[in-house]
Amino acid sequence: MALVVEKQEGAALASPLTVEQFLVDGFALRPQLAAFLEIALPELERRLPSSTNDLAALHPGAFDPNQVEQFYEDAVGTGHLLELAAWHLGSADYIADTLRLQQRFAAGQVLDFGGGIGSHALAAAALPQVEQVWFVDLNPHNRAFVEVRAAELGLAGKLRCFRDLADPALPARFDTIVCLDVLEHLSDPAAQLEIFAERLAPEGIALLNWYFFKGFQGEYPFHFDAPELVEAFFRTLQSRFLEVFHPYLITTRAYRLA
Repeated sequence: MALVVEKQEGAALASPLTVEQFLVDGFALRPQLAAFLEIALPELERRLPSSTNDLAALHPGAFDPNQVEQFYEDAVGTGHLLELAAWHLGSADYIADTLRLQQRFAAGQVLDFGGGIGSHALAAAALPQVEQVWFVDLNPHNRAFVEVRAAELGLAGKLRCFRDLADPALPARFDTIVCLDVLEHLSDPAAQLEIFAERLAPEGIALLNWYFFKGFQGEYPFHFDAPELVEAFFRTLQSRFLEVFHPYLITTRAYRLA
């Protein structure tokens, strides 16, 4: 299925966004990121393979749960862009299926919570059944990069960026909530589920995944994995949401309100 992109006034005509295009170049991710960071493409390619280790080195030792917002908003800087870009390019097949899943369910007012470099937000904005995408991310560099990408792809009129859900410009309810690779980074993911349940429209769909595991070798130091946190998350998930079947063999799940 092609994702139809309408030309926005004052923007260059964008080519249709398709899953196949994402698999080729991540929606032109490399040249866009190199230009945003003001580095040459060879330098970008040199930095991408070490981006995960470079990010982890910013916060050695125990990850302070009381400093989560400050860390992602201030400390990571543009390093998070590189780490996310490496993940999206290296895991393109998996992310392609999440884009297919989004095509299946996304409509109306779409919230992309913790949207990172914007792959899902951009793809959603290009869907004709989506009215508006509301991109929320703590990191100001992520927000700035996504705004640039949306403008370059002719999607600026359908995608707006915000720091957090408390912004009064955001809708009270969303028809679709997308929250991928975020919940494991929160010190209270159960509380976030409660917020999603309050902000999801009665017939809306939430697309969620999680990975509450620091890794066999500690390779995911920014993930929370305390047993009581994980249990509270699943108890809340089971009480507030009902899973909706989808055919893709991926960790992302679709939910409606229970």
